[in-house]
Amino acid sequence: MNAIAQSIIDAHGGLTQWRKFKQVRADLVQGGALWVLKGQSGVLDRTTVTVATDRQWASHAPFGTLAAKSEFTRERISLLDEGGNVIQALEKPRGFFEGHTLETSWNALQLAFFAGCAMWTYLNTPFVLAWDGVECEEAGEWAEQGETWRKILVRYPESLEVFSKVQAIYVGPDNLVRRLDYDVEIAGNTPGAHYVSDYTTVSGIRIPTRRRIYPRLPDGNCAAEPLVVSIDLSGIALT
Repeated sequence: MNAIAQSIIDAHGGLTQWRKFKQVRADLVQGGALWVLKGQSGVLDRTTVTVATDRQWASHAPFGTLAAKSEFTRERISLLDEGGNVIQALEKPRGFFEGHTLETSWNALQLAFFAGCAMWTYLNTPFVLAWDGVECEEAGEWAEQGETWRKILVRYPESLEVFSKVQAIYVGPDNLVRRLDYDVEIAGNTPGAHYVSDYTTVSGIRIPTRRRIYPRLPDGNCAAEPLVVSIDLSGIALT
């Protein structure tokens, strides 16, 4: 972990404190145009999300009316009933997005993969910068919301399942994350600008409770509409 990652991680509570916990759990309320576009409106509007901090694993429970919960890993996505029995499962799920565009509909397992990958990444940021193989470097300054932010270019290794291997994190003067940029490869490389705010402190860790994602324009600014995804978190617990 280099000095850039260290400064950002320290501002969010520090790696020593983070590594005391194995999971993050939160009540999740979601909205935005993406779920309608993908034919999955309402499935994950209100649920509980849990992610691991020491491995790439995530779960949404309930998974709408379709399953008691989902389980996401890099190699497998599955939907399970109340007894833990597998209802549906898919091995190497990323390959099933081949040729997808932003308008391509998803089935339930594809939704579970997208949601699991997304929330694992979001809730592990910025501590994922300390993972083996993750690299970051300064990429200049960016003026937005009346502040000057540091833009950090992040490269992820093949061993991690993320939306795109090269992303950007913007941090404010306090070194807290303000924005994430990525291109969603499994949805036709759709560019997104993902804003985080309304931080709370849970067990010594600073966590944003509000997330809003908009289309990212070629000049790096975001379009005012549509609101692609909204995420609001409450009842956050680290265990």
